[in-house]
Amino acid sequence: MLFMVVQKGKGDEHMSKGKQVKVWAVIGFIVILLLVVRMFFDRQFESVEALQNYMRGFGLAAPLVLLLFQAFQVVVPVLPGYLGCAAGAVAFGSMTGFWCNYIGISLGSIIAYFLARKYGMDIVTAMFPQKLYDKWSGRIEKSRSYGWFLFVATLLPLFPDDFLCYFSGLMRMNSRKFIWIIILGKPWCILAYSLAFGLIR
Repeated sequence: MLFMVVQKGKGDEHMSKGKQVKVWAVIGFIVILLLVVRMFFDRQFESVEALQNYMRGFGLAAPLVLLLFQAFQVVVPVLPGYLGCAAGAVAFGSMTGFWCNYIGISLGSIIAYFLARKYGMDIVTAMFPQKLYDKWSGRIEKSRSYGWFLFVATLLPLFPDDFLCYFSGLMRMNSRKFIWIIILGKPWCILAYSLAFGLIR
């Protein structure tokens, strides 16, 4: 096999920690979801102008809020990343939105990688369906170079990037290589989203 799940059998301590991460991730997602629902019913998202005004309400911290949100949605893969890309481009413009999204998504990708290295298979199965793991692990085994496979995946919008970040940590890919792939591969799709959604302003 191309990889080995080296941390699968490390015991109940890591399994317990993996479950704790899942619980906190679910709590965080519920909090964000409730805030979004409240803002929707308060008509804060009813127009582009309303969204821009809402983001301006955070003052100088507004770009940081978007950056942290994008990092969070990679670590807790429930919402598609393009939603944050759209919000950033509409609220701040194409280039400012791009940098917030790029830094946030890259940061979240690196955090996901190291979480998988630390907690192993337990956190991956907590975050993703077993079918997704089986599907992509089979495809990855057939690839000649996982590094090139991951780089191509970061360039294209249809690949499950969040899962592959966790998977890379699970198979203990070289951390420096992984980080460089994220830095070099992530910006292009994010830039395309930012430019496209920036036209809405």
